[in-house]
Amino acid sequence: MDLATLMAERDQIAAKMRTLMEPADGAATKSLDADGLKELDALTKSLGDVQTKIASVMAAQAQLDALGGPEVPETFRGEKSTAAKSIGQHFVDSIGTKIARLGIDRGLTLTADEYTGTKAATDTHVSSMVPAPLLTDIDRTPVRQYQRRLFLTDWLLSGGISGNAITYYVEKISAIEGAVAAIAENARKPQLHHTGWDPVTETLKKVAGFIKVSTEMLEDAAFLVTEIETRLLAELALAEEILLLSGNGTGQNPLGLLNRSGLQTETAAGEADLIEAIFRASQKVTLATGLVADGVVMNPADYQTVRLSKDLNGQYLAGGPFVGQYGNGSMDDAVRIWGLPIIVTPAIAAGTVLVGASQAATVYSKGSFVLSGTNTNEDDFVNNRVTILAEKRVALAVRRPAAYVKVTVTEGE
Repeated sequence: MDLATLMAERDQIAAKMRTLMEPADGAATKSLDADGLKELDALTKSLGDVQTKIASVMAAQAQLDALGGPEVPETFRGEKSTAAKSIGQHFVDSIGTKIARLGIDRGLTLTADEYTGTKAATDTHVSSMVPAPLLTDIDRTPVRQYQRRLFLTDWLLSGGISGNAITYYVEKISAIEGAVAAIAENARKPQLHHTGWDPVTETLKKVAGFIKVSTEMLEDAAFLVTEIETRLLAELALAEEILLLSGNGTGQNPLGLLNRSGLQTETAAGEADLIEAIFRASQKVTLATGLVADGVVMNPADYQTVRLSKDLNGQYLAGGPFVGQYGNGSMDDAVRIWGLPIIVTPAIAAGTVLVGASQAATVYSKGSFVLSGTNTNEDDFVNNRVTILAEKRVALAVRRPAAYVKVTVTEGE
């Protein structure tokens, strides 16, 4: 077999390996099943055999050229040599298969020092000859949250918006004058009067943030970039929640729920009274609006307080760590209080709890979040960087502010 044919066969095998390991459109990495790995192993072995034959032909040709003898015959049937003829052959024979299994097709360099002495028949092959990355298993799943928590936007109503603002009407606090009453025969009926509604316009506000990533990291550690993007979106969601709760309405800040005119208030006389104060707040919602409270927003520190509350007998009110109250049934690990789901979030300050009815407010958004990347921002192009930007435009419409109660925890007596 002539050298040209061998090199053509090598190129064909390499092309098959690239096709097998090439990620699908839009994917950062390629996962191979058992059949794919088996095929890849076979291709790697074939590539090693061809490389060995090529090296042998070239070495023989070089020796004959030096002697001035005839060229190597076109047909070559030599067996694979047990000794490495070149750095390339040593690479393929020793660690090529491992590289193929790891999906590494570039970025590894063998220096002359690392290769020194490997041809000696008396040398023992030891693990230190292999570059460290090939002997280290990589866990490509960094720590993630065990379970995605409930966000404020999951609780409130949601809606889309085609323009850049939304106008809605809020019923005035003293909305009705007069009252329905029992009357005598032929007596004058009482008249009722609705004092009206106030128009309110909310403009979309943008929440955004970005990260910078080198192009080398994009190419060499795409799975880590995916994790970074996931963290970026989590930070975006938390920032959105903070603004929807506590935004002061100035500049580009939306007016948050806790700063709305007409919001009801309730006071908890110390931590011991917090559980009952939440119930009192839920009843205020119904008494003022006729709506039923269906959610509670509280800081993790306050949730810890209510969850670890005990009665006079030292029993956990919400059930112990293993069983329910007084050993009855299993522990209810649902995040609820008085039957109301709790949104546990650091977006609300400790000592402040929000109780309300979700149908009284709507979060409008211009589509979903937008995640985009470019290498033309600032001097990214000349520095081989990519800027990844996450942003979202939202507006909060609160149609019945009285359907929300702000509970403030004061220091106990």
